[in-house]
Amino acid sequence: MSRQFDDHILDLVQKLEEKYKSMGQDLASYLEGRLYEDYVPYWDYVHLDTLLTLQKPKTPIPDEMIFIMYHQVTELYFKMILHELEQIANQTRLTKEFLIERLKRINRYFIILTDSFTVMSEGMEQQQFLEFRMALLPASGFQSAQYRMIEIASTEFINLVSKDYRHRFTNDSEIAEMYKYIYWQAGATVLATGEKTLTLHQFELKYNQDLMEMAEHYRSKNVWKVYSKLSLEDQRDPDLIEMLRDLDLNVNVNWPLAHYKTAVAYLQRNPQDIAATGGTNWQKYLPPRFQKRIFYPELWSAEEVEEWGKSWVRKHVFMP
Repeated sequence: MSRQFDDHILDLVQKLEEKYKSMGQDLASYLEGRLYEDYVPYWDYVHLDTLLTLQKPKTPIPDEMIFIMYHQVTELYFKMILHELEQIANQTRLTKEFLIERLKRINRYFIILTDSFTVMSEGMEQQQFLEFRMALLPASGFQSAQYRMIEIASTEFINLVSKDYRHRFTNDSEIAEMYKYIYWQAGATVLATGEKTLTLHQFELKYNQDLMEMAEHYRSKNVWKVYSKLSLEDQRDPDLIEMLRDLDLNVNVNWPLAHYKTAVAYLQRNPQDIAATGGTNWQKYLPPRFQKRIFYPELWSAEEVEEWGKSWVRKHVFMP
């Protein structure tokens, strides 16, 4: 018995035929292939069996499993954020609404990450952490290239230059020259000598060229550049400005200070003694009040810039 297909089905078949024809392909062959295709179960779609084998601690200390899984989850969220930033950069028909929605997604991811950091700050025994961390040297979360990529895609590159050297450059300066003074170098230097640590040497060897190429690629389409292409009326939209300011705070204040709070809790209880811990100067690198790293300085008052990150530290770290 023949079956009469409704107009919607016929329309879809016609569109499929046009799609495959434009690629020199035969629709009937693809439809026949679908007859023999098996359904995709959840565990195959997310590659669950593979995913669950990627946790390979270096020690038998139980809490290292928490440590490694949380960092893997973080990197997946970073990949989601970069996915959104890429859409912002490559959107050919940009609208205010599109930019707001993508920034809202990115902020949501960062809020989840920051709120979940209690997995690290409260979810491991201090003694276990102090034991297994020594087996991980020189590996460090500092070496997360995806986080650097998020920064590069979010702002003008000059804003990532160490604040003590920014006055030497303009937005049009050579990326390679500015990169020599990138702020994050300060987070992996030996406190006593100022020399680069092995952590930093490894990172630069693997990622420097890729990051400089990415910076060049995003010079004309980072978030601020994309925002600046909107009409002045759209740029003044309070919801859009709020999303940009939230992104600035989420990346440059809330996320690094969640790390800072954890480092203080696990590595040293007495703030006066933090400087000597581990021989590196993370204590000068993580707090935003030292770096004054701000993606969108045009959106903040002089007072807000001056107080950048200070209230968070007073509330969450040094208050009893």
